[in-house]
Amino acid sequence: MAATKYIFVTGGVSSSLGKGIIAASLAKLLQARGYKTTIQKLDPYINVDPGTLNPYEHGECYVTDDGAETDLDLGHYERFLNERTSQANNVTTGRIYQSVIEKERRGEFLGKTVQVVPHITNEIKERIQILGKSGEYDIVITEIGGTVGDIESLPYIESVRQLLWELGEYNAIVIHLTLVPFLAAAGELKTKPTQHSVKTLMESGIKADVLVCRTEHDLSSDLRDKLALFCNVKREAVIQSIDASTIYDVPNLMLEEGLDTVVLQKLDLTNDVEPDLTQWNQFLDRHKNPKNKVTIGLIGKYVELQDSYKSILEAFIHSGAANEVKVEVKSIHSEFLTVDTIAEKMSSLDGVLVAPGFGERGIEGKIAAVQYARENNIPFFGICLGMQMAVIEYSRNVLGLKEASSTEMNPNSEFPVISIMEEQKDIEHMGGTMRLGAWNCELKEGSIVKEVYKQDVISERHRHRYEFNGDYKEELENSGLLATGVNPDTGLVEIIENPAHPWFVGVQYHPEYKSTVANPHPLFVAFVKAALDNKEHKKDASLA
Repeated sequence: MAATKYIFVTGGVSSSLGKGIIAASLAKLLQARGYKTTIQKLDPYINVDPGTLNPYEHGECYVTDDGAETDLDLGHYERFLNERTSQANNVTTGRIYQSVIEKERRGEFLGKTVQVVPHITNEIKERIQILGKSGEYDIVITEIGGTVGDIESLPYIESVRQLLWELGEYNAIVIHLTLVPFLAAAGELKTKPTQHSVKTLMESGIKADVLVCRTEHDLSSDLRDKLALFCNVKREAVIQSIDASTIYDVPNLMLEEGLDTVVLQKLDLTNDVEPDLTQWNQFLDRHKNPKNKVTIGLIGKYVELQDSYKSILEAFIHSGAANEVKVEVKSIHSEFLTVDTIAEKMSSLDGVLVAPGFGERGIEGKIAAVQYARENNIPFFGICLGMQMAVIEYSRNVLGLKEASSTEMNPNSEFPVISIMEEQKDIEHMGGTMRLGAWNCELKEGSIVKEVYKQDVISERHRHRYEFNGDYKEELENSGLLATGVNPDTGLVEIIENPAHPWFVGVQYHPEYKSTVANPHPLFVAFVKAALDNKEHKKDASLA
């Protein structure tokens, strides 16, 4: 019997069915039964990593402690499992081919003709097994990006076929996620797309062991029988995945459907321990039964696609539950935020978060939003570029440096209060070259962040090229904008606060990446609490 068991999750019929959520939910159930479980994502695009992808195309780029720029599904994995992922948890076709070509250039193939089979498929198989061979996990779940039948997915599907054969019975299984659409005109669910999808998978030499069916309506017993018969799976292995009100319902729905039980049987693992979801369900109860509500303005320039700020939105769910409040996020496009419209758009907000981003577009709107929050005592939270905008706004409107800017937007700025990091100045290639991964930060005594974290030194994840210009630190601090968090090795200012304001914090790092169901990020928890306090204060003032 293999030391590590492998589960492969493939998708059919349509993209965006939620393979990542199904994989994370199954992993949560297996973890809750006591099995050490991890998840990895294989992406079929040729980009070496998602770091160079436009957020409109791919959603946010997630960053791990070890500096990997990854698919946003890794965020779901961490949020569900409360376990850190790494470089090994996300692999793209670009990285696979890059590795094989580098080996060929070094002469490692000894004159052989380098081909998709066996060289690319061998590389994929090696990557799939890295986590399994580490000795840390009982079960490794591998999500295959894309849809079965896609040309770009073929090498991955072939690699899975080979691994199923090599690992042997009970050591590896395939879960196939498909869509069972409801045709309104006919008034019924249709199984034919799923049948065709399973047939396509079988033509590649892979038989689905478990069928997970995304659906808007309950699958009848007859439909389940039909799917089992024509898709060649056991009746109990036809799993319904009905639309849920929140992704955090899915582990319980999969538990009710018996997904974890079927999987453990097929992997010949004991399932006599009931999954302990006590903490998970306590979170769900707080999330679904809030005692209050706050409205937070999310000021960003990618607001048309919510996945662009996925980790921030999920961190609000975690921190909202911790405060027993519903966080209603009001997305405000910074590009269309002007002096004339700002009061109308922001006066009703209980808190303001200025989001991360890159480039010049929408910058002045973000600066205007910071100014409005500062002058009207609305709790303010700036993340990465949001923190930089807070420094620029203060420099312009309090210090009087009217031309203050970032060298990202204005390379010739007279007052570059934000400037490119020293180690970034000679970099020509854009991919994977930012300041990435976890870095330490020392917190100042008496600051908001010291009270929030209750630690002297913290470690948070970064993704940026530009930084607070230390030449202006003394001038800014003397005028009231304090640097309350500094990297002990580089002197980089990572946190700024305005003590004259009820709650005003900007951070150079990305705290949203580390927020999970089990451990909501303390900064988000404190920010939501400040927004609630602000709401109560306004209510009391209106009654006075």
